[in-house]
Amino acid sequence: MKNKKVLIVVTNFSGNESIKETGVWLEEFAVPYLVFRDTGYELTTASPLGGLSPVDEGSMSCSNPEEWDECIKILRNTTLLSEVNYRDYDAIFLPGGHGPMFDLANDLLLKEIVEYFYNSDKIVCAVCHGPAGLVLAEDKNGVSILKDKKVTCFTNKEEHIVKRDEAVPFLLETKIRDLGAKFEEASPWSEHVCSDGNLITGQNPQSALLLAEKVTKRLS
Repeated sequence: MKNKKVLIVVTNFSGNESIKETGVWLEEFAVPYLVFRDTGYELTTASPLGGLSPVDEGSMSCSNPEEWDECIKILRNTTLLSEVNYRDYDAIFLPGGHGPMFDLANDLLLKEIVEYFYNSDKIVCAVCHGPAGLVLAEDKNGVSILKDKKVTCFTNKEEHIVKRDEAVPFLLETKIRDLGAKFEEASPWSEHVCSDGNLITGQNPQSALLLAEKVTKRLS
């Protein structure tokens, strides 16, 4: 049996006038990455521009597990997304951090790739702000892949608590609701994952492990 392959797509966005410093939230990349690696999956970490996927300084801490250091190295040198033969993969995963709100949310190649996975009944999973990379994607009938699906993401309440609700280009929860999703939320910073068909979404960093476990269960 060949190893399962997971494509991880991360942000290249590091900040602008409204949001001084951001990127990928390390826990949301590292925790699933290590679960997938230890399960024996082949992993490719790609980004729209290739090269550096900046790590949000807020997610760097001396209390982080040492094995996360390896993940930081991977994020320094990502594969160019346009060079990935994405049809070879069994699942696509989008970690969060505020960065995806500024680049993955508007990326037309990512839209095409997510649509391929979704419409081929392969796993599409995202955590926290990662679902920003799903908002353009449509099913075979031209309807949002999120419509009538149980979906979660970093909530408006959580955005307000971290005082980023004015800095982001849109509120992700609001956008997902507007697309017709059956949005589900738990209280801020509690573990919460939604599974609906081949779509698996997590609310926040605290949900990264459970999301990864649900994905490995589905792929086994």
